[in-house]
Amino acid sequence: MIYRKPTFSDVEEIYALVAGYAESGLMLARSRNTLYESLRDMIVAEEDGRVIGVGALHITWDAMAEVRTMAVSPDYTRRGIGAAIVNRLLDEGRTMGVKKFFTLTYQPGFFQSLGFVTVGKDHLPQKIWKECIDCPKFPDCDEIAMVKNEGASDDDCSLPFESNLKNGNGEVVSS
Repeated sequence: MIYRKPTFSDVEEIYALVAGYAESGLMLARSRNTLYESLRDMIVAEEDGRVIGVGALHITWDAMAEVRTMAVSPDYTRRGIGAAIVNRLLDEGRTMGVKKFFTLTYQPGFFQSLGFVTVGKDHLPQKIWKECIDCPKFPDCDEIAMVKNEGASDDDCSLPFESNLKNGNGEVVSS
């Protein structure tokens, strides 16, 4: 398995992978234009010359980033590929100084297994909603907001998350 930054020639495979999950209602669709514009944010998993997984880290604010566009080919799920992609994205973010990561997802169990906790969307800064205006589900978003604090106090970011977060069982945990 090779994990690498994508190239322009990967966009059609990434598009097909994401579109397959979007058609099933398991993630939001991404246009080709969006994929091209966010290519530098992504990491892909490749096997035998084929893109079988993708994920992106989108910087949204001071020391804050979103994990997004996470998809692994159905033939390769449950092999740790998605976790490996997310962990690479988190490492990349840490290198840049990101202290707080978040995701909007339909797969909360996956992100919970990686240390993310569920929060209400109203606990995310308004700055992150600028792209939502173009979403077909706006304003009735049904994605689940999750966050992962990297040892940051609320003073470390100019737009903090709430300090009491909930895990996947609805129990309050400390950030």
